[in-house]
Amino acid sequence: MTTIAIPSKTKAWRLHGFGINNLKLETIGIPELKPHEVLVKVGAVSLNYRDKAVIDGYMGEILLPLIPVSDAAGVVVQTGSDVTNLNPGDRIISHLWSHWLDGEATPDEYKYLLGSALQGALAQYIVLESQGVVKIPDFFSYEEACTFPTAGLSPWFALMNYGKLKAGDTVLVQGSGGVSVFGIQIAKALGASVIATTSSELKAEKLKYIGADEVVNYNSADWVQETLRLTEGKGVDHLLEVVGGSGLNDSAKAVKHNGQIFIIGFLESQTASFNLITVMSKQIKLQGIAVGHLRALGEMINFFAEKGIKPVIEKIYSFDEVIEAYDHLAKGSLGKIVIRVS
Repeated sequence: MTTIAIPSKTKAWRLHGFGINNLKLETIGIPELKPHEVLVKVGAVSLNYRDKAVIDGYMGEILLPLIPVSDAAGVVVQTGSDVTNLNPGDRIISHLWSHWLDGEATPDEYKYLLGSALQGALAQYIVLESQGVVKIPDFFSYEEACTFPTAGLSPWFALMNYGKLKAGDTVLVQGSGGVSVFGIQIAKALGASVIATTSSELKAEKLKYIGADEVVNYNSADWVQETLRLTEGKGVDHLLEVVGGSGLNDSAKAVKHNGQIFIIGFLESQTASFNLITVMSKQIKLQGIAVGHLRALGEMINFFAEKGIKPVIEKIYSFDEVIEAYDHLAKGSLGKIVIRVS
């Protein structure tokens, strides 16, 4: 085993019951490494809507106390005896699905989800399996790199692996959260046209700056009718659905015949009353997206580095400001919310 000097304990935020008031900053022991594991000093983590759902108790049974958050960037400080792909000093990002390395996901992948089934990343030091991480290109800081694993990979996997996105396609993204902003960046980099929806003219201007070709303010216009007008009545090729609930009916109206809706989020509701006639008559493809595999994560972050594209970060909080960061997440953001750990 290769080692460098490391502490025996770490500060970590741990959830002792559902609700943000049960998230506490504590000092705990650092577990001994297994042969296939690495110890990582965390530089930064990013928050996703999923992390709020975990805190609020919407992600099923969770073994408490739990260190939440799945998306981290840091440096390897210790490697297990069987580790051959990493060395101390390597900069890496974590992967939510720690065992989903490539191909199709298996039914037991949920047993290895960071920040819910497994202990997460909201700590100064964390232990990860060596095969379940991706090296960070030099182009990105820890704060930038930690935004990719969930919010970046979800639209990438939807548009690339399932959507087979090509230049000239039209993509609609909903809102201005991390997934939607990454969706704009990905689609534009690949030569697609992008329509975004948002709630204010200020956000509309920011989304245009990021790359959206058209932005519809749904507080002042019928976004479905405006989308159809902008596409000459055809509808869009691909739609990144992050609202869920009854809004799926509007999404079905906004995509073209044989179009694709990628269900990534459920901001409104996890359930929906859905008009199946629209889906059937337009032969729409509905594809659930639960992020993606490790290979795609590596391809995506390297693509962004090669294209010189930086992720959009709205605010960086300190490790002592975790509660404030979660409050910000609950209110919404344009781009990502990041917590600098060390």
